[in-house]
Amino acid sequence: MTASLEQLRRCHFAVDLGAARTRVYVKGAGLVVDQPSVAAVNTRTGALIAVGEFAERMTGRTPDYIRVVRPVSGGTVIDIEMAQRMLRHLLGDRMRRSLRRKARLRAAACTPHDADPLAQRATIETLVGLGARRVELVDTLIAAAVGCGLPVERAEATMIMVCGAAATQVAVLSLGSIVTAERVPVGGEAVDHAIVQYLRHEHALMLPSQSVRPLQLALHGNGLTAHGPAATEIHGRDVATGLARSVLVDTAAVREAIQTPLTAVLDGIGKVLRECPPDLVADLAERGLTMVGGSALLPGFDQMVRTATGMPVHIAERPDVCAVQGLGEMLEGRIEPLVLDPLGAY
Repeated sequence: MTASLEQLRRCHFAVDLGAARTRVYVKGAGLVVDQPSVAAVNTRTGALIAVGEFAERMTGRTPDYIRVVRPVSGGTVIDIEMAQRMLRHLLGDRMRRSLRRKARLRAAACTPHDADPLAQRATIETLVGLGARRVELVDTLIAAAVGCGLPVERAEATMIMVCGAAATQVAVLSLGSIVTAERVPVGGEAVDHAIVQYLRHEHALMLPSQSVRPLQLALHGNGLTAHGPAATEIHGRDVATGLARSVLVDTAAVREAIQTPLTAVLDGIGKVLRECPPDLVADLAERGLTMVGGSALLPGFDQMVRTATGMPVHIAERPDVCAVQGLGEMLEGRIEPLVLDPLGAY
């Protein structure tokens, strides 16, 4: 971790390109961008109409010649040109001019655990298009652990779970490195999809495509726990008639529909613990697991993990921005590397 820290301290800005949101941290200025990873394009002229929150509000409400796109999927840039255009508009002219004045502009970026070379190359090309002369890549798991204050540089086990929109990453860290990790292709979007499919099949109700979180509608109160409300009212469109309709949904049935995707996450946690050395697992029995990422805020999710693993489970103070904040800590030089005395000194 020492060499990477030295390289990161020379970087001028950091980017966390997520499937749901894009965040940019500028050295000395802090978090300057925190917007949805969405862009709206005029297909007739190719012009970019809107980005971020405004473009997200346009989802499902545009004429035929306006297309709302997401250039990032599963933490991987799938449309480099569109991702560059989106980032330029999110940063704004003033910030971009300020960054371009830097001699040999350097950037840092988060990448999912075990990202393939093509995915890493797409991230690098995206930031090179913004003027970066060099791009340093940091594993999202390490960046998130640093951002939520875990002592990753010590010879102690720390376990972190990054709950993203498209995937969930689980890892055990020690001495600044990943001991064992698992990436499960299930995230907040899969949970939302499970609820949408349940409402369509059981109640013939279609939710609007606008990004209204179905979880916030169906799982308020205690969420996944049985102590939540017995029923809740959902508004949508009737599948057969196309007319607006409201139904009273049994939240117990919704919780059961959600169990299938979340079970895959619990299996991933179990696999990481089975592959982890016994000494580190003993540390985790006391320290537990820390949840970060936007989907970590799913009501009752932490209690579900706590029941399945028997370990303490904590949610970070600001789970949605931990990864980019961790990159910022490294850029600002606030993280000290672990220095081992050479054996020759004795």
